[in-house]
Amino acid sequence: MLDFGEEVRENLPDIDETVLEYIDGYVNDEDSLDEDIPAVVRELLGSFARSKEAVLEELLKKLEAFLEEKYKDKSRNNAPKLTRLDRVMDMSKSGMSNTIALSEGVDLESINKSKASRVDLKKLEKQELKIRAKIEKRSKRQPLYEGSKLIEAQKKQQSYEEMFMKVNSLDASLASKGKSKDIHLPAIDVSFGSNRILSGASLTLAHGRRYGLIGRNGVGKSTLLRHISMRDVPIPAHITILFVEQEIVGDDTTALDSVLKADVWRDYLLKQEMDFNKKLAELESGDDKATEEAREELSARLGEVHTKLAEMDAESGPARAATLLSGLGFSEADQQMPTKSFSGGWRMRLALARALFVKPALLLLDEPSNHIDLNALAWLEDYLQTWENTILVVSHDRAFLDAVATDIIHQHSCRLDYYRGNFTQFYATKSERERNQRREYEAQMLYRQGLQQFIDRWRYNANRAAQAQARIKILEKLPELEPPETEDTESFKFPDVDKISPPLLQLSGVDFSYSSGKQVLKNIYIDIGLESRIAVVGANGAGKSTLIKLLTGELEPQAGQLNRNGRLRIGYFAQHHVDQLDPTVSSVAFLASKFPGKTELEYRSHLGAFGITGLTGLQLIGTLSGGQKSRVAFAALSLQRPHILLLDEPSNHLDIQGIDALMLALQNFTGGVIVISHDERFLTTVSKELWVCAEGSVQKYGGDVQAYKNLIVNELKKSRP
Repeated sequence: MLDFGEEVRENLPDIDETVLEYIDGYVNDEDSLDEDIPAVVRELLGSFARSKEAVLEELLKKLEAFLEEKYKDKSRNNAPKLTRLDRVMDMSKSGMSNTIALSEGVDLESINKSKASRVDLKKLEKQELKIRAKIEKRSKRQPLYEGSKLIEAQKKQQSYEEMFMKVNSLDASLASKGKSKDIHLPAIDVSFGSNRILSGASLTLAHGRRYGLIGRNGVGKSTLLRHISMRDVPIPAHITILFVEQEIVGDDTTALDSVLKADVWRDYLLKQEMDFNKKLAELESGDDKATEEAREELSARLGEVHTKLAEMDAESGPARAATLLSGLGFSEADQQMPTKSFSGGWRMRLALARALFVKPALLLLDEPSNHIDLNALAWLEDYLQTWENTILVVSHDRAFLDAVATDIIHQHSCRLDYYRGNFTQFYATKSERERNQRREYEAQMLYRQGLQQFIDRWRYNANRAAQAQARIKILEKLPELEPPETEDTESFKFPDVDKISPPLLQLSGVDFSYSSGKQVLKNIYIDIGLESRIAVVGANGAGKSTLIKLLTGELEPQAGQLNRNGRLRIGYFAQHHVDQLDPTVSSVAFLASKFPGKTELEYRSHLGAFGITGLTGLQLIGTLSGGQKSRVAFAALSLQRPHILLLDEPSNHLDIQGIDALMLALQNFTGGVIVISHDERFLTTVSKELWVCAEGSVQKYGGDVQAYKNLIVNELKKSRP
């Protein structure tokens, strides 16, 4: 019997495992004799076989042959059994009805001739609808099951200290001197739930190199980092690892102490030192032999602790921690504030400072630029360029990868491909490689077609038959030719806006301050129209998000005036847009609740225009990746049909293809755009004007983003001692 699931997996290796399981179960269900099975399977496989139409058609042919056999067997098994009669009957005189042969001795036709039907057709239709709904619900439950398991897995997490001591043993760390810190694992497999992330992939990280890990949303980049950080991938024990993934939990610990405590073994040894000194002080008064032996033992142990502290340069800790915090935007006063007083973005900076302070042999970073402003990003790029150990960083910021990465690792199709150089060099090399593969493939196809044409023409000609046979053998010996892989392209689209007369949106002499009394913005003038393309940059806390909230009307000016056209529709993409999504419902259900009046097919089609295809639209939002959640937010935004888009860090979480699609959509958008972003390339592509938010003012900047960034780096270098 045909194993249709395996056929699909072999021909479409990039297919989502959840979708594959659903199709396999649907096709092989013993009770399923649905004539629409091929049409349903075509729709499900369509999004995974965009450039492989021939492969899809071949799969559907095999499916139809399999179903034909299945229908035949089913009908044979259910056919009525033949029974030998005791005597010959004259059927013309029997008066038997047409339905008796279909039952077991009961004449349905004669029974019902004299009786009117008592079935309530409305009740019957209602019950059929209920049964159909149950069947659909059962079919949807299986693809959501794996996603639910992923949520449960994320809830089981250890504390930072427990994880650090488990992953990085003190003895192994101190014994690493003289040992190679290169990593070479020739064949690793990584899975999460039922999803295969890597299969037989080679992981090679040379010590001192800085690797940028790139790939599509949902391909498993963050999952790979987690496996490495927990040593589920066999990294040598003497190589210390630290993974910066989540913001720290806020408490009464000061920012400076929080960074110092990040080096768990340093903190542990310092506490041991204090404890031994205290015990030695208590033993000073005794002069008996037992006390003397205890003092000697404690002194020896204290000496070992001092040696270990000296090896890890514990004394310079406070100065290094203060320098790191300062570079990431923490003033001296901020460094003495408790961590619970900081917002999520600043706590993420603290997590980054803690990792840089520990200086692990292998530093793992997941989108480090997402929660920091352009000023801090410029400092971080400059700092990481002098990093002595190995870095593996997931990022979709091309400018960041160009500045930091020495190598690029491309994760796709359950494997890792390596490229020497930064992102720009990777893109050029990859594009050239793909062109060469395409030319080679086309040349091979022409060669094979030439052989086949000769065979077809002369195979049955007596004079040329031998030559045709020789070419047949050549053709049979040639390896199977597969077309080169092509990455699917994405395209976002915002609807065209209806024209409205200016002024659309204005701030005139606006002041604003929060309850703390500190004035955030003062005397702000800004005029936004349908042609506006404005990028707003500045340090975190300078008032960028406050400016956006004033424009949306979420905040009221305390002085000055906000003028807004009565017909104006504003689309606002918040930096923490996830908070606006309901994680307990599907993307389709979320759109239906916010914008009712469309069919499920229309909602799924709309989500498909933003990269949420197939059954992904029916998964719970809580099971989606960060990039997929951003796509849902953009899909909802476009349904508002806005005249002006206010975007606060819109490129966060999107992969490189998603960012490219968003940039193109914004370039084609006929309304106004104001964007806050740390992504240099995004700002350069989308905006026509650059406004700097600093010291309570918002002023137009004369240069471009690169000039502003260079200015920041030069100022930071001047301020260094």
